[in-house]
Amino acid sequence: MKINKIAFAVLTALVASRAAYAVDDTTPSTANAPTSATATTPTATSPTAPSSANGANNANTLQTVTVTAQHTVQDVQDVPITIQAFTGETLQQMNVTSFNDLIKYLPNVTLAANGPGQGNIYMRGLSTGFLGNQSSATIAPFPNVAVYLDDQSMQFPARNLDIYMVDMERLEVLEGPQGTLFGGGAEAGAVRYITNKPNLTKVSGSAEASTSVTDGGAPSNSANAVLNLPIIPGTFAVRGVIYNDHQGGYIDNVPSTFTRQPTDGGGAMAPYVAAGGTSVFNNYPVAQKNWNPVDYQGARLSALWKINDNWNFLIAESYQNLDANGQSSTYPVGADGQKLGTDQITAFVPAWNNDHFTNTSWTLNGQINDDLSLVYTGGYTNRRISEQQDYTNYSRSAGGMYYQCTGTSAGLSSAGKPICYSPAGYWNDHVTSTHESHELRLSTPEDDRLRFIGGLYYEDFNIDDHMAFNYLTIPSCTPGNLAVALGGGAPCVANAQSSPGVNVPVGTAFGENAQRGYRQEAAFGSMSYDILPNVLTATVGTRYYHYSEWQTGTEFYTTTAQVNVPNGTYVGDDTAMNYHKSYHGFKSRANLQWHIAPDMMVYYTFSQGFRPGGFNRTTSGVAKLDGEPQYQKPISYAPDTLTNNEIGFKGTFLDDRVLLNASLYDMRWDNVQMQFFNPLVLGNTTFAVNGPNYKVDGLELQFQGRITDGLTLIGSGSLNHAKQTNSPCLVNNIPGSAGYNSCIVQTGAAGAVTSFANPFGVEGSTPAFSPRSQFNLRLRYDWMFAGGYNAFWQIGANRTGSMYNQPATYPSGAGVTNVTTVELRYLQAGYTTYDASVGVAKDNWNVSLYGTNLGNSHASVFTSSAQFIESQVPIRPRVLGVKLGFKF
Repeated sequence: MKINKIAFAVLTALVASRAAYAVDDTTPSTANAPTSATATTPTATSPTAPSSANGANNANTLQTVTVTAQHTVQDVQDVPITIQAFTGETLQQMNVTSFNDLIKYLPNVTLAANGPGQGNIYMRGLSTGFLGNQSSATIAPFPNVAVYLDDQSMQFPARNLDIYMVDMERLEVLEGPQGTLFGGGAEAGAVRYITNKPNLTKVSGSAEASTSVTDGGAPSNSANAVLNLPIIPGTFAVRGVIYNDHQGGYIDNVPSTFTRQPTDGGGAMAPYVAAGGTSVFNNYPVAQKNWNPVDYQGARLSALWKINDNWNFLIAESYQNLDANGQSSTYPVGADGQKLGTDQITAFVPAWNNDHFTNTSWTLNGQINDDLSLVYTGGYTNRRISEQQDYTNYSRSAGGMYYQCTGTSAGLSSAGKPICYSPAGYWNDHVTSTHESHELRLSTPEDDRLRFIGGLYYEDFNIDDHMAFNYLTIPSCTPGNLAVALGGGAPCVANAQSSPGVNVPVGTAFGENAQRGYRQEAAFGSMSYDILPNVLTATVGTRYYHYSEWQTGTEFYTTTAQVNVPNGTYVGDDTAMNYHKSYHGFKSRANLQWHIAPDMMVYYTFSQGFRPGGFNRTTSGVAKLDGEPQYQKPISYAPDTLTNNEIGFKGTFLDDRVLLNASLYDMRWDNVQMQFFNPLVLGNTTFAVNGPNYKVDGLELQFQGRITDGLTLIGSGSLNHAKQTNSPCLVNNIPGSAGYNSCIVQTGAAGAVTSFANPFGVEGSTPAFSPRSQFNLRLRYDWMFAGGYNAFWQIGANRTGSMYNQPATYPSGAGVTNVTTVELRYLQAGYTTYDASVGVAKDNWNVSLYGTNLGNSHASVFTSSAQFIESQVPIRPRVLGVKLGFKF
């Protein structure tokens, strides 16, 4: 197998650096992270080999980990919420480099994604479905799970940043509302990526390289290197990491044709087929095997300055480029109705997703006096996204053929003989965003009986989205084409423009140039009091927030006014957006912790969370009955809110050889934001409203046991019962219309009236992405043998129960071949995966063999009709690999 050449160069450089710049390795480290504790030991869910454990713990016992989930340094077993924490060492042991790798170890967490950097994280089943990526930067609600890189918020609508996990101190997954300390994005929970910080006293480094093969796919390889240098020992140090990861593709874009059928467009295509005026298109130029490779490339450089014994300053610069080619989805049935094989697709245009970000962060950490500490942290993130995806299957809808056919009333132009042009279509999205944040925190000593933490927060988040749907294939009105059209020949259509006269690409039928974002100011505080020192503690806290939210720009589209007129003449139609609103309020929490023994705690937690609201692009009338609209789409939708009541137990037994954590929770999710896209009834653009309420009752367990000195069993699982608790309806809100202020129950034209199902769902129905159960189990054995070798083997299994991709009242996609909406409801079957690894280490070197998805499951983790065809995002097939590492 071929190992990336970068690995050998990196290894050679690090060995040379080690020889040239030797510092006593026994010097203790004093460079703890300014805003978080340095986790030198593995987590409660992921212990390491006894030989690699640091700290005071006996090698025969379970190890501890410190976290900063409450902006204070704590043992994870003392945090009164459900939390899962993984150290960097544990992430390496489990071969985790992305959140997609980690998800199998996280009960109560699901991920809906169209590919790397293209999805939403959900916790405890709090979801109303996922619509895919087209226009998501403009139309998608903000996520209800926050993502943080150290102290910087990385949230984004429908596109959680896919941070590559290398040189990580730890990763924390906080379940339940975190609205008091982490604000509006942390309604259902938060994911915190904590990076390693420079060490002031110790030269250290590492390098790692791997290569692997994927069943039925192309090879993969990766390399990364870390170097820590105390420039002024004890005072100033820098730390750098660089990485390159190539993941070979495994989805085949198979050769196919696209043949128009009489049933296309709800039967509107029949006259064209009868007249012989259709076209057949093929994908031969883009058909290829393994067409979905992914590359992560990036670097991070940080510097820590110890100003004096009381103050230090940290600055870090991160860069990452994610380049995903092709598509991560497969089709069970191809474009011409042919049954496809495993991991196959029929796509007709080039596809890619390039996601680039840079992040600058800084932290000042100090002691004002003996009774007051200060932390100021800030950050600035710049993210750029360029994505193109196939949209050819939209051509089978009435909307698609309208822009591709002429000669009958079903097309954009009724002039000339019936003819349809190429069905090939795609959407192209260019997004830039900036995210600036500042937080100032003050706190009193953590060992005081009465202690406080409080702070101020400011955030400025901006998105600029240029989205074009390019499925207009009727010829453009160039001078030559226009002359033919005006002479009685085939019609042409002028290129669209967006106010105030911005040209858009040839072939664009619809799109938007939109800007959106918000500014947030917040103040928060928390107070803890030891009612009985080391036994009973009460905590209360609250957060005041003020959001100023906005959306501007235009939505543009092509109309009949653009038929047979010169290009460059502004005759298109568009809708201007200039929306602003603000809202404010309080979100609070309260905890009661009782240590019934030094190593056993029970707790009760009350917590509240919310997520920001948003705007719709248009306010057109929809749900027409006899030609008259019954519903006016609202300009905006409000925040939704979550209230959590949770009781839990955390304890260790048998001299710290067994750990058991359990939590029971009742969550009420109210005024929930819900999106609709049903072109046949609710208009041809997605819009969001506030709708139903949901209730989630659940149980989560975490277990860990040191069976023998080297054998450890680790497991966790969740069981949820989630349901809708009310049944609102879509109310006629157009004054003067028949049925005003009552539920809409019928739509359609005279003589063809049909019933209208309540789009919000019925009481008792199950929300999307809410599996009933999830669990995982791992067994690890570490031992030593002659010659100073340390060895290990590890096996694991993960089970995710079945779940739906959309709410209960959305139309079922089972057996549907003529897709007319992106909201079809599919059952994603439950699945189980298996992983294993074995390795050996000696001195500074280690090597391991690993395998993931050993059962070669092809289960879908996200099934949808977002591209007007059933698509499935499969698990990566079986992977077998080897990894080589060196550290000093």
